[in-house]
Amino acid sequence: MARKKLFIVGNGVLLEDMSERVDACDAVMRFNEPKASIGMSGTKTTWLFVCNTGKPMKRRLDNPDYPTSPIVQAAGLVILAFHPISIEKYAPKVSLWAQMKGRRTEWTWASINLFGGAGKMVAILPVTDYEAGCRELGLEPSTLVERRTYPSTGYFGIRYALEQCPADQWDVEIAGFSWQGWQKHAWADERSWLERKVAERNIHVWPAGDDQKPKYKRKQAAKD
Repeated sequence: MARKKLFIVGNGVLLEDMSERVDACDAVMRFNEPKASIGMSGTKTTWLFVCNTGKPMKRRLDNPDYPTSPIVQAAGLVILAFHPISIEKYAPKVSLWAQMKGRRTEWTWASINLFGGAGKMVAILPVTDYEAGCRELGLEPSTLVERRTYPSTGYFGIRYALEQCPADQWDVEIAGFSWQGWQKHAWADERSWLERKVAERNIHVWPAGDDQKPKYKRKQAAKD
């Protein structure tokens, strides 16, 4: 039986146009609202993994062009990364002042309405998957708020895709990940986790453009 191909496209800068390569794959995962890869990674989207929390989701909800964007329209299934119970139990709380300014911890129902209105089927990652994913990184869920360290949407998406595509049947390519961004994400742990997966099965990780210019590291170095 011929092996299948999975491509996981992160939102980092790609170093070359990979559109034909991505669109030729049997399954493609993307995240949130791809920007850096527009015109560089095709449009095929099997799963669109979305962070349904905080200001980024509010920005998508407020953007009338987002539901009609090529990636959203191409998505076979939209998966919300965070179940409301996971958010209630493990996410950092929004201050009263921030709530008065319209900020909310989660936008689950609004997200379901947005994607459902765009004709998309929507699923939500179970709480058990969130907890198991934390523990794979060595993070006990009950200590996340205290440690102020949280797994990223990208990590949960990659984990989900690899589980859906067994190693004995699928080859995997990953591009657009530089493992930097919001400083409360467990970037080093996630990169190490992926390196272990690469050692276990056929995964090729393409370098990301952001790796050439580690802007978050430069900011931290300037503070130090």
